[in-house]
Amino acid sequence: MQASKPKELTNESLRGYYKEVRAYTEKLCEPLKIEDYIPQPIEDVSPPKWNIAHTTWFFEEMLLKKYVSNYQEFNPNYSFLFNSYYNTVGERTLRHKRGDLSRPTVKEVFEYRKYVDDKMLAFFDQDLQKDIRDLVILGLNHEQQHQELFLTDLKYTLSINPIFPVYKEDFALVEKINDAQEGFIEVEGGIKQIGFTGEGFHFDNELGRHKVYLKDFEISESLITNLDFIEFIEDGGYENHNLWHSEGWDWVNQNNINSPLYWHKKDGEWFNFTLSGLHKLNPSSPLCHISFYEASAFADWKGMRLPTEYEWETAADKFEWGLRWEWTSSDYAPYPNFKTADGAVGEYNGKFMVNQRVLRGASVATSPGHSRMTYRNFFHPHLRWQFTGLRLAK
Repeated sequence: MQASKPKELTNESLRGYYKEVRAYTEKLCEPLKIEDYIPQPIEDVSPPKWNIAHTTWFFEEMLLKKYVSNYQEFNPNYSFLFNSYYNTVGERTLRHKRGDLSRPTVKEVFEYRKYVDDKMLAFFDQDLQKDIRDLVILGLNHEQQHQELFLTDLKYTLSINPIFPVYKEDFALVEKINDAQEGFIEVEGGIKQIGFTGEGFHFDNELGRHKVYLKDFEISESLITNLDFIEFIEDGGYENHNLWHSEGWDWVNQNNINSPLYWHKKDGEWFNFTLSGLHKLNPSSPLCHISFYEASAFADWKGMRLPTEYEWETAADKFEWGLRWEWTSSDYAPYPNFKTADGAVGEYNGKFMVNQRVLRGASVATSPGHSRMTYRNFFHPHLRWQFTGLRLAK
């Protein structure tokens, strides 16, 4: 489904956009059974029930409670239960305890969504100021982020089940082939402009636009494939400490890492767990579910490197992107003149600008229309439950 962002921030266009985005979240829920909504096997992934409640919490907490006179909360406990990391709002459920919440029930969470949706649609009848309309757009982009998290988190949860359950037939996602040609694109260096410019939505971490100096470089036109990475494995890539950062080498050994996440070797052949079950690995598909450590080690094995986020953004109009979130060598840090917004929305990005690496692009699990060339995703270097891959630079 394509959620078409309104070109003009009218109340009516916002109403349509709101309904589309909210409906897509519920469409993602359609293949689930009640038992699928609850489990949380590790801290990094959240249960589907929590994801769909938290996105509803955002609209109630950030908009309805602030801007609707005499607003009656659906349930006062939900402000605590479904707050993610907003200290400004108050106390919250511990992240690793989200799967322990058997109550409220799934039925009650969907009633909560409907209650808030009805209040929001009535809210659009008011003469909303631009800053309020902008906050609605932020909330919808926030929900689109959680639509992707819904899929990535659910995939991890299903993956630990030894019977390899199917979320949805014909929904493997990772098997889509990269149409780009092999080879490298030459990019002339010089002073480049980095960061968001123009009209339309963007997150605060894409500002402010600034100049950087780049040397001439080359960047691969296509993403690294599964076959490329099999060659790395067969050449002893996971056993050669010379290829790894010190932390990466510790991570490999402490966790017995010897292949990308969701790969399984059976009778000498590689298989891959997908959202449509366990499939034989497609060697031509772009590599997926790797950590920054693995991406960097592979690049070193090839005698190359990962691009910086500035190189990636400068060259992105010259290659196909959007199949994988692509690791870069850049630390997640503020751009010059970055300013943290006041209030709870100021906790959205800036507080995470430490000990993380930037990923660029989008993935096959990203909601349509959600990303752009200046989008800055970010994760800790050991994480790989997202749809992450890489391309090379030199």
